[in-house]
Amino acid sequence: MKVRQWIRYNNLWGWHCRSSVALRPSLPTQTRQQRCFSSQPGSSAASRQYLPLETLGNVDINRFRENYFNLDRPVLLPRRYFHDLPAFERWFQPSPNDPNVSQLNTTYLGQHGAGAFVPLELTQPSQDGTASKKTDELTFRQFHAPLSLFLKWIRAAETLETQPTRLYLAQCQLLDLPQKLRDDFPTPELVAHAGKGDIYDTNIWIGYPPTYTPLHRDPNPNLFVQLAGRKVVRLLPPDDGQKVFGSVRRELGRSAGREAAAIRGEEMMQGQERALLEQAVWDDTTSVLGPDGHEAHLEAGDGLFIPRAWWHSIKGVGQGVTASANWWFR
Repeated sequence: MKVRQWIRYNNLWGWHCRSSVALRPSLPTQTRQQRCFSSQPGSSAASRQYLPLETLGNVDINRFRENYFNLDRPVLLPRRYFHDLPAFERWFQPSPNDPNVSQLNTTYLGQHGAGAFVPLELTQPSQDGTASKKTDELTFRQFHAPLSLFLKWIRAAETLETQPTRLYLAQCQLLDLPQKLRDDFPTPELVAHAGKGDIYDTNIWIGYPPTYTPLHRDPNPNLFVQLAGRKVVRLLPPDDGQKVFGSVRRELGRSAGREAAAIRGEEMMQGQERALLEQAVWDDTTSVLGPDGHEAHLEAGDGLFIPRAWWHSIKGVGQGVTASANWWFR
């Protein structure tokens, strides 16, 4: 079993496999209702506030290019703007118990891609004899396996109230899937025409909430589209994100320069650094000096433009499967 390492391949930041390690869950955060709003009166005056991100009323590609893409400004696209992607109809279906909750169409995916090898993240309670006394300790592993394994777990997870063992289809490259499934993700016009017209990479993410992506930055502009369920994204400008990252690294006695953020290792997914970064970004009661950040709430069909070098952290919330796709501009 392997753990992912954030490393650069031909100007793209990706995951590289490493040995499995034990990890501790992040520090307690507030409930979703508390996190969605700014700090309440009486809290620390220095607490960072996350302001709602601007939402476009319509899409004019020239205006988007001039006012957002070229200026590296994040923005939400019109609500449900991407709901016509074929994947919405083919990959997902309403839950029989709640039409407002999505399920993964495991039958369709099994028919057309069961044998495809995909990257999976596994988190589960530690089975180590010594660590078992520490009930808050988990193990994290990243490995490649047939898509059929993930589909089997998803079907089982739908019947369980709690899921101590979790699988997350994380950063699955579209090119790793059969052509039939690739065809469900045609290139959005915004990606085809706003930049140079080509795509650096397309990735897919599928799991059951809570899912979590730690604070990080990408070297390429990113169109992030929610396919099913809900996610909350918090964003920080390049300099402000670097300050948050640097303050955590200094607290741990580690290098805090920009070079330290270039190649991220296992600390991004586990341990003290992950916990402290999550607290710095998501705990609204924590005193954090600096300008405000931005927050975006995404539902199925919503799209978010994340400029290059903007720091961001993402949480899957709510019920049912949560899924996203992202296109990196060249």
